[in-house]
Amino acid sequence: MTARLRANTAALAAGSAVSGLLAYVFFALATRTLGPVEAAPLSVLWTYWSFAAAALTFPLQHWIARVVTAHGDGAVRFALPQMIATVLVLSGIIGLLCWLIREPLFERNDAWFPVLVAAVTVGAGFIGVLRGGLAAGRRFPALAWAIVAENAVRCLAASALVLAGVRAAVGYGLCLVAGPLISMLWPTAFRFARTRQADEAPSLLAFLSGSAGGSVTSQVVLTGGPVVLALTGGSASEVTVLFAALALFRAPYTMALGMVSPLTGRLTVLVLQGDGAALRRIRVMIVAATAAAVAVAGVVGATAGPWLLRLIFGDDVELASSLAALVAVGSALALSNLVLTVAVMAQSRGGAVLRCWLAGAISGVVLLSAVDAAALTRTCWAFVVAESVAWVCLLVADERGSAEATGQAAGSADGSGTIRFR
Repeated sequence: MTARLRANTAALAAGSAVSGLLAYVFFALATRTLGPVEAAPLSVLWTYWSFAAAALTFPLQHWIARVVTAHGDGAVRFALPQMIATVLVLSGIIGLLCWLIREPLFERNDAWFPVLVAAVTVGAGFIGVLRGGLAAGRRFPALAWAIVAENAVRCLAASALVLAGVRAAVGYGLCLVAGPLISMLWPTAFRFARTRQADEAPSLLAFLSGSAGGSVTSQVVLTGGPVVLALTGGSASEVTVLFAALALFRAPYTMALGMVSPLTGRLTVLVLQGDGAALRRIRVMIVAATAAAVAVAGVVGATAGPWLLRLIFGDDVELASSLAALVAVGSALALSNLVLTVAVMAQSRGGAVLRCWLAGAISGVVLLSAVDAAALTRTCWAFVVAESVAWVCLLVADERGSAEATGQAAGSADGSGTIRFR
């Protein structure tokens, strides 16, 4: 690893960690000021934000980074109108749906929160383009600052409301929407040169339809345990304990979300070159690292997990060692799946990403239905099974995509040396 790569990775890791901390600070400020009842619609908006980021921010960022590397800025510039229209249409549809069910969803009759949902959707797309432009330009220190600044703006705005004595949930919802405004600090990230667009540049909608669906499904698998537990008979205290355990063991995953940004461009270059040996070495490294991470996570989860939960979240938050180990192992697999997802996305195979995550999610549902055990135990096992099946599927998809890229590089290059991908 070169000094520059180490510096970029460290900056992105630090940025993701600080951003995650600021996110918790923002939510703590809002809930402590409003109280649990008044903060309920904000909690729903916050949850939707995580899914909007999975559906738009993550896929757009990596699509832009890959397309610029493989086909040049012109392909992204050509797709910008379609990108903007897609985000606006989605925001309108989702906002309308939220307005139709606003009373059960937000427990209020006004249109404020449905409008905020639509605005969060637009913001998620905006941030995806910002991060993609910075990643494509290899401006990783700036990307790290952008990751931090998004939640820093939210914290500053919420702090101002607290000092002003504002106790309206809508005000804190506006703070959440304000995060993407930091994009104005990096206007050059949105400038894509008028280079000639390659005819074989992948379709934005085709990519998003698969990768966005896969990304959202992975987010549901990773964070949906408390909801599943509540629907399958878990008690309120068990739901809280599982939420706390997932939040604790998800910390490395949260940091890695920023750290994987440089991977897209690097893996895309290897795919374009058809460097099967390098791609195979990376795959072997992923398998070895996953095995080590799962072993460590299992031990740490079983021994220190229950103690850490009580220390951080209070003495009432108790989870059996065996279940803490399961949550830790599932979280370790989720971290490996994040890397594999980026690897498959670098091959421009969004459909494969979706199929892999659907296979994992369906496996978890089957286990929930077939196993006769306590609700909390079944939910923890379903989490591990879903992540495990998705991991196997993603590994196979990565191997097949790498083999296809190697074959195309060897025998299917056109006269200009450009490799064509499906």
